[in-house]
Amino acid sequence: MTKFIFSFLLIALFTTTAASQSKDTLTINAKDINTKWLVEGEHRYLVYFKLAPGATRTNTNFWTRSIKRTNTNGRPTITVSQEWEDKDTIMHTVNTVCDARNMQTLTHQSWWKGRGEAAVDFEKGSIKVNAKELSSQDTASRNQAIWNAFKSTDNQFFLNWHLDLEVFPTLPFKNGRTFLIPFYDPATGLALDKYAYTVIGSAVLTGYDKKEVDCWVMTHDSKGSKEKFYISMKTQEVLKLEQEVNGKMWRYKIKLAFSE
Repeated sequence: MTKFIFSFLLIALFTTTAASQSKDTLTINAKDINTKWLVEGEHRYLVYFKLAPGATRTNTNFWTRSIKRTNTNGRPTITVSQEWEDKDTIMHTVNTVCDARNMQTLTHQSWWKGRGEAAVDFEKGSIKVNAKELSSQDTASRNQAIWNAFKSTDNQFFLNWHLDLEVFPTLPFKNGRTFLIPFYDPATGLALDKYAYTVIGSAVLTGYDKKEVDCWVMTHDSKGSKEKFYISMKTQEVLKLEQEVNGKMWRYKIKLAFSE
């Protein structure tokens, strides 16, 4: 009888431990962010699509993302600049200034070829789209959506979805952990919300000289999209993204090992 009770307790303990591990969900707040992992300098990614597994690559882009530790009005900041190249032209640029303690965005300026520019200042509470300052009085539906999404960040801690490749390295990775990340994409109609990213395990990527790189594998699923990120355990840099879109196309982001 004693042996039976002992066995039962072991099973109960194992079940409870497994359940607690499967429910390791962390809602990301400012205190969870560790910016020491960010590597200053230029980082380049090759981005492309495939219309079927094994198909030729198409819509190839090169992304250059520069990280600098800066000082803004006497405040320690981190500035991230992005330049996206499409074939022989620049299609998108971004300059974002973040609080160096927790990566919360202070200002965000962007430009898209064919769409124009936007400037967001979270400290001043202002947002401009193509030089027009938006407000609650705007009647155009697109401007209303952008304004309302912007206001959803008032007095809230949030992270910039347009800097996901810089945000992920600052997270406290742990096998089986789900991060609920408060993401907002500035100057879009998508309001602040929490998105689940789950560390499902690990994998090994093989690089130059057959060097093996141990990686965390983190997934994020949404309607019509399945993403899988490979993140270096040593440096916490995002090395690769595999994304399935509606089961019809696949997008890849591959971090390049060398810069010019």
